[in-house]
Amino acid sequence: MQNHSIRSNESNEVSGYYDNDLPPCTENLCSFFPIRILIPLTIICLVIMVAGIFGNTITILIIKRYKEMNTTTNFYLSSMAVSDMIILLCLPFDLYRLWRSIPWIFGEFLCKFLYLISEGCTYSTILHITALSIERYLAICFPLKAKVFITKRRVKMVIVLLWVIALLSAAPFYNLFETVQIYNYTTSKISWECKFTEHAMESGLLNIMTWVTTVYFFFPMLCLTILYGFIGKKLWKSKKQSPWSKCSKTRKVPQTNGQNSRPSAPHQNMETCPILIRVTDQIRQ
Repeated sequence: MQNHSIRSNESNEVSGYYDNDLPPCTENLCSFFPIRILIPLTIICLVIMVAGIFGNTITILIIKRYKEMNTTTNFYLSSMAVSDMIILLCLPFDLYRLWRSIPWIFGEFLCKFLYLISEGCTYSTILHITALSIERYLAICFPLKAKVFITKRRVKMVIVLLWVIALLSAAPFYNLFETVQIYNYTTSKISWECKFTEHAMESGLLNIMTWVTTVYFFFPMLCLTILYGFIGKKLWKSKKQSPWSKCSKTRKVPQTNGQNSRPSAPHQNMETCPILIRVTDQIRQ
């Protein structure tokens, strides 16, 4: 924590920024946005928070309640649901900062921790989506190997590893912020503000974490593009080579010149479709 004194009135320093639409800083309100934006934005955020918490809670309970839902894919989905719920539970603090940029009344720990956990959960969700896409790629392109390699135990270990990597990647955010004391000319009192540390800006740590966040966005997007490209290519080839493609053709009545005439080749191919259906049913059983 640092003790900062402001020698000039902040409202005079930013007088060019504030206009008639921005609310004046008072003891209960100090925002960088006009009221006409704050009210609808707050309503939208609250609706998203309630709907998100409800939906993710239902997802977690259903996957936990029904044993047939305990699949590797649903393990990823339930973990992402936990991540989304944590982000949504942090949303009220963001709304508070929208309405009151100063003072920060929740202490230095929450000032640091909220940025850490928010970024960590964001990184975790991105890594989960990437890992789930890799699993889908293996299941479609290498189904036999995927059935042996992808097990519930291994997926649980991967999920734990993803959370560890995400939280470690976001750990520097804990040292990027601090609470500082400032003199609030509006209330003529000493107030607390949650802001970047001077060390973070001078040392370049803030720029480094900005690049980390950028990499977390573009690298997984590149991986998803490549993986789903391979998946699409595999499915396209499978569709062309599949014997079922012959069954999709319209059956035509064969033209005969007499009673002993044999059906044409397309009719014979159509007669093999019931055989394929019976073989498929036996494999499924």
